[in-house]
Amino acid sequence: MARKQARRRKAKPERNFSLPTVRWKRLLTPVFALALVVASYQLALHALDREIRSLEISGPFERVSAMQIEAAISAELDAGFLGSNLGRMRQKIRELAWIDDATVARRWPDRIAVSVTEQVAAAIWDDSGLLNVRGELFVHDARHIPAELPRLSGPEDRAAEVAERYLEIRQRLIPLGLDVKRVDLDSRGAWAITLSNGVDVRLGRRDVDERTSLFFDVVANIVTANAKQIEYVDLRYSNGFTIGWNADRLPEDGETPGSDPAMLAHRGAD
Repeated sequence: MARKQARRRKAKPERNFSLPTVRWKRLLTPVFALALVVASYQLALHALDREIRSLEISGPFERVSAMQIEAAISAELDAGFLGSNLGRMRQKIRELAWIDDATVARRWPDRIAVSVTEQVAAAIWDDSGLLNVRGELFVHDARHIPAELPRLSGPEDRAAEVAERYLEIRQRLIPLGLDVKRVDLDSRGAWAITLSNGVDVRLGRRDVDERTSLFFDVVANIVTANAKQIEYVDLRYSNGFTIGWNADRLPEDGETPGSDPAMLAHRGAD
């Protein structure tokens, strides 16, 4: 019995394993072709690259000079016509004060063209900061402050909000022959506006949009007609407002300043 089992074991065929044959020519051919393409590209790049011989800069040049722009990107220019990094050039130019945006392009065979746009100051922020037309604080400490610009103030992280309210109110005032001189947002969140005619408008902290609408619906016409006699308008009430008259205002027809029922204050000011 043991012999039969041994015979059976010997009768099993042996399995031979072999690795697949690799045709090296088929593998090396695309690798060689790729290497040839890369080498050709590098040679062509080296042959075509050349020294930058001309830098063309265009822009308004009211706050930033062409020399400042050239100085900012001089290190990149040394990399050559094709080797220079246009994105890095643009970023360095945009980091300059008063630069809003820039475009940088190659002009064959050896010229770099730069075009810049400068920031437009729309308002003064606090004492010496400047906001652009988008309400962005782009200069924190300006040396020269345009006196004709309106002044806005508030927490720095709410500069865009203050600018947005200024633009909204100004857009509604212009058709009435009025304009904005100041917009202030204090640390408690209370709003106050000074018109170009010197009248102060106090909006307070609550229901600012509703109080602004009340000003335009009712009070603006009164201010327009009596600008020289009015010192302030206080809208910090739940359902009314008060008008503060200048001390030298003369009553007319026996009227006591501030006695008009439409101008009487209601309790509940914030």
